[in-house]
Amino acid sequence: MARKCISCGKKPVRGNAVSHSNRKSIRFFNPNLQKVNIVLAGKKTKAYVCTKCLKAGKVVKAPVRA
Repeated sequence: MARKCISCGKKPVRGNAVSHSNRKSIRFFNPNLQKVNIVLAGKKTKAYVCTKCLKAGKVVKAPVRA
């Protein structure tokens, strides 16, 4: 399972880390992904969801058993 948001498809992107002397090296910009229990197709599953999708209510969190 890749580290990718199940709702919007966000994933890490590559860019450059630029030093003071303007030397460039590869770095990754990682989205804020959380592994949460969600309801997907009527079943409870664990999946990575970005925090923007969680706050916007784009996924339904699974109820916690008492």
